[in-house]
Amino acid sequence: MATEVKYIILVGDGMGDLPVDHLNGMTPLEYAHTPAMDFVASHGVLGQLQTVPPGFHPGSDVANLSLLGYKPEDVYTGRSPLEAASLGVDLLENEIAFRCNLVTMTQNGDMVTMVDYSGGHIDTGDARQLITAINKEITSDLFTLYPGISYRHLFVYRGNVTGLVTVPPHDYTGQDVTQFWKSYAQYPDLIQFIRKACEILQVHPLNKSRQQQGKLPANGVWLWGEGKAPSMTTLEQNFGVSGALISAVDLLKGIGVYAGMEVVNVPGATGYLDTDYQGKVDAALRGLDRHDLVLVHVEAPDETGHQGLLKEKIQAIEDFDQKVVQKILDGMKQGPDFRLVVCMDHFTPISMKTHIAVPVPFALFDSRSPEQKNTLSYSEKNGKSSGLHLANGEDFFQFLLTGNIPTK
Repeated sequence: MATEVKYIILVGDGMGDLPVDHLNGMTPLEYAHTPAMDFVASHGVLGQLQTVPPGFHPGSDVANLSLLGYKPEDVYTGRSPLEAASLGVDLLENEIAFRCNLVTMTQNGDMVTMVDYSGGHIDTGDARQLITAINKEITSDLFTLYPGISYRHLFVYRGNVTGLVTVPPHDYTGQDVTQFWKSYAQYPDLIQFIRKACEILQVHPLNKSRQQQGKLPANGVWLWGEGKAPSMTTLEQNFGVSGALISAVDLLKGIGVYAGMEVVNVPGATGYLDTDYQGKVDAALRGLDRHDLVLVHVEAPDETGHQGLLKEKIQAIEDFDQKVVQKILDGMKQGPDFRLVVCMDHFTPISMKTHIAVPVPFALFDSRSPEQKNTLSYSEKNGKSSGLHLANGEDFFQFLLTGNIPTK
């Protein structure tokens, strides 16, 4: 049932960070020029949200489920089943989905080092050539390899992996991953696939060409994030609203599929600094004509955080502010009443190059009460000191829809 008010959630993935000495103790978010997000914070309500339940890994899967009102402890079965849904792959009862990253690794004797979790941020066209080459030379009834976007692909296995513990490669950039590599050796089908795929990639002409151009070769694969299909009710069933989701990332698209949302594909959306921001904004504004709610997800702050790139993370934050938040605000001026949230799913500190499980700041603006309420900017510190702390995604979503602070 349609509502009179439109709802907008703008997610800067991994935007949160820790104080940086080089920035005089400010975080990249505090240092960046973000007038649009600061407008939302000063003319709206600032708060803090626990997107990652205790005991859960602080992944974008868990955290973004929370941003759509789900309790991960009730619905989460793993990252890759969500990515499978985004590719239109319906997992059978006996199938386990894995994320398959194209990565850059070095091997020195028995030692394996994760040089880069993204194969040098390989573009989708190059990546599909490599996935096609693997599929051409490796065939089995036990698994299927599906091409995705950039370095992110899907591996579906029909077998038993009881006891296997995998890790996200972006948590180990530049580190020794030998112990994790050896864990695959306990599963003959998996290690045979991984080793053969690495052999194919290492001699592929495309990787030779990438090296000649000074780019990293995507010379290996890494399986992780495994799980079976979850059982989830939709956004409409949970809250009575229809929604659209806009992201370049298969994981987010898969969440949208399970949430019963319209997943809008923007052709120029890449998940990095070169993404088509205007395309996302246009898609969001059109989506609000058809739906009660739109979520726009921007991956670039997270990717730059994983790479430990300070200048680029600041750019990603400023681009999100100017090219998404401001443009959405401008686009809604002549439209219906709306409630808009600026938020992040988790922190990705550049000093750590991985996610951490801490509460995240959010700011909520209601067009029906646009007067300035404070002089605070949108930042980690101001969210923490706001006095409004929401314990889970369900409380957050109810607050977005109603403006009422949940009481227990």
